[in-house]
Amino acid sequence: MGSTTTPSNAAEYANTKAEAATIEETETNTNCSASTFASKSEELPLGKAVRQYSKFCLYLAGLLSVVLLFGYDLSIVGVITSVPAFQKDYGVPDTTEAPEEDKWILPGIWVSLLSAMPSVGMALGAALGGILQDRMGRRRCLQIGSSIIVFSVLIIFLSNKPPSKDGKRGMLLAGKMIQGFAVAIMKITTLTYISENVPVALKGMAMALFPAITLLGQLTGALVVFACEGIDNQNAYLIALASQWALSIAPFVMSFLLPESPPYLIAKGDIAGARNSLTRLLAPKNDVDIALQKLRHANDTEADTTEHISYMDCFNSANRRRSFIIIYANFLPQLFGLPLLSSVSYFLQQVGMKPSTSILFLIGGILCGLAANVGSSWTLSNIGRRKLTVTTLLIAAALWSGMGISGFWHNDSITPWSTAAIAVCIIVVCGLGCWPASYAIMSETSALRLRAKSQAIGGMAAYTSTIVANFVLPFFYNPDYLNLKAKTGFVHGVLSLIAAFGMWILVPEMKGRSIIETDQMFDEKVPARMSTKWKPRVSDVRMANV
Repeated sequence: MGSTTTPSNAAEYANTKAEAATIEETETNTNCSASTFASKSEELPLGKAVRQYSKFCLYLAGLLSVVLLFGYDLSIVGVITSVPAFQKDYGVPDTTEAPEEDKWILPGIWVSLLSAMPSVGMALGAALGGILQDRMGRRRCLQIGSSIIVFSVLIIFLSNKPPSKDGKRGMLLAGKMIQGFAVAIMKITTLTYISENVPVALKGMAMALFPAITLLGQLTGALVVFACEGIDNQNAYLIALASQWALSIAPFVMSFLLPESPPYLIAKGDIAGARNSLTRLLAPKNDVDIALQKLRHANDTEADTTEHISYMDCFNSANRRRSFIIIYANFLPQLFGLPLLSSVSYFLQQVGMKPSTSILFLIGGILCGLAANVGSSWTLSNIGRRKLTVTTLLIAAALWSGMGISGFWHNDSITPWSTAAIAVCIIVVCGLGCWPASYAIMSETSALRLRAKSQAIGGMAAYTSTIVANFVLPFFYNPDYLNLKAKTGFVHGVLSLIAAFGMWILVPEMKGRSIIETDQMFDEKVPARMSTKWKPRVSDVRMANV
């Protein structure tokens, strides 16, 4: 028998179809709106993007106070070794010079320890920070780190009190390690927060600001040390050390003003809290509901492979390649020579330059590097990561080799100046390319749910490689060891070539890609050399550009 349809059933059937059509139309409109919002946000020029996301940019500026503190502390405790009063209180007479010169140096082993061991604290801080971020949240980690900083500076400030030179150096070393531990927690948290929340249109600028603000902190620290360097007593370095407390205030205040990270709240199931944070970060110029929808979609997509988040998840079959790329990106600064460039004032003194002149060159190099990092906002926004990084690494390799060659014809009136000039050129080249690009690569590669753990692994890799670099390098140029002077440039010439090859073979192009597009590219195992021409599936573009 055939079925019959009564008028009542027909009306219900029509209403049901109408409701289904309405729901389908609503979902289509929502997806189109999200796609349109994403497309427009990606295509915004930098100036318009800053205005569109003005509230986020204000929070970004506040968060970068952590990076400023990192650069400042790095400079103060690094450049302070070039101050004669510090060298006299913590060092030994330089037996390679005539006695009437009254020149003091730090023993080579202590130069290595004071340069390398703070990175041990940083590695531990990065490891703990990766765990605490997912358990306690981003804000609480910033509060913990900024509180420990105050205690560490006190230890460093009082390190000249022990009667013996080894006691002074040991106390200084302990303070630097605790300081490194705290700074690492704060920096890893800052990088995680920015990388998981920054709009696509602002990615290049935000990542370029990390090395730029680091250099600004180093410049400020170098200027403070230079201003105090002429004082003929312990105040020459104590004033500089105490000034670290002043820059610790802003990160502590910011940790209370900052809204908790929306992706963290979504992962914890606090959707209302995430919406509130997004409102504080994006409203009223941007649609908070669409932004929330995209974040939830990205979180739900990744939850299938990372249900219980741990460090081991970063090395499972789905994420292993990503983790190795993040580790490589964190090796880049050490490979192109940032540790040596950061302590270039002491290095130039070993090549034959006067202390006051070497600090002036450090300041000049920082200014040039800062200008280059500002310019990298354009290079990162307009040039692919692969092309930019490989090109600048090859140029850096040539410059380092040139420095090494100049060391074969050492002349006290020429070599120190040529070495300084080449060092400045290297920081400009790398500041325009591979240095800020390394931050972009490490922030774009990881899965959203694993971002805190991935950044922590990257941080541990960076600090471990810094330990090796800072411990080994002084043995190449310190007078009481190999005393290679400018020929030390050959070391980083070779390492820069290795880094360029690694970039070409390992890292796919991720410029302008959203979290979902990046997920798809890694899921499809697209080779790095073919990634520039790779296009995402149309169905995934709807939710792109988180």
